[in-house]
Amino acid sequence: MKASLSSSELILNADGSIYHLNLLPEDIADIIITVGDPERVSEVSKHFDSVEIKKGKREFITHTGIYSNKRITVISTGIGTDNIDIVFNELDALINIDFASRKVKTEKKQLSFIRIGTSGSIQPDIPVDSFLMSSSAIGFDNLLHFYEHGHVTNHAVESALISYLGWENHNIHPYVVEFDESLAEIFESNRIRYGVTITNSGFYGPQGRTLRLAPSIQDFNDKLARFSYQNARITNLEMETAGIYGLAKLLGHRAVSLNAILANRATGEFSEQGHKTVEELIKYTLNAIANSDLI
Repeated sequence: MKASLSSSELILNADGSIYHLNLLPEDIADIIITVGDPERVSEVSKHFDSVEIKKGKREFITHTGIYSNKRITVISTGIGTDNIDIVFNELDALINIDFASRKVKTEKKQLSFIRIGTSGSIQPDIPVDSFLMSSSAIGFDNLLHFYEHGHVTNHAVESALISYLGWENHNIHPYVVEFDESLAEIFESNRIRYGVTITNSGFYGPQGRTLRLAPSIQDFNDKLARFSYQNARITNLEMETAGIYGLAKLLGHRAVSLNAILANRATGEFSEQGHKTVEELIKYTLNAIANSDLI
């Protein structure tokens, strides 16, 4: 007999909702769009034909509604893979754990996650205001090292990157996870570039930025930009995708990450129309979902 999860492991609120997200199992759809910024949730749901659920707690805002006959949930994760850990574990719990018995269900359900986010390119030929889909993500953030993850990561790329970087003294142990190819096909077009995304634990030093503090690795972005493996190069930096890909695969879900490139670190440019670019990516994503077989 399966053991029940204790109250300190599966934490529920007084109304039966999951602890951080404040959601009930019936509140979420099988198609889930994640955004970092809580204010971006309404920028997505304003396009819905109808909205049935609006809930929020802390930085986690959730809207569920209908767009072109598809039931879709959009949820804000906040910044970073520490929040991704909360959001993905709790969304999975909503569908794959019976809250009454506190037991994991025998029959598991699969969710489709689509990240709509912003990012900065480290390659000079990837312009600001372009769209990039992460075919794989390299995590410098350590999240997956807290889980048994060897069966979902690309060890060949990890080994090649570790050997190339020579950063062992900096305690950087990257993990590499691919997107879900079948889900990615829905978003393919000549508007979308493919790339390899670095996910790191911060915005300044961990992405090679200098304000007043000097980074410990002086050529951080340049060295990453020069790495390639089987003709794939590192293209952009952000703070969530590797955690999303890793936890989605570990939990049996599908995930893709769509990035609006707002900065080019190689040329020093930053978009002058970032809001418009993100709005275009939102519309692109919703239309692709509407024309897909996702249900």
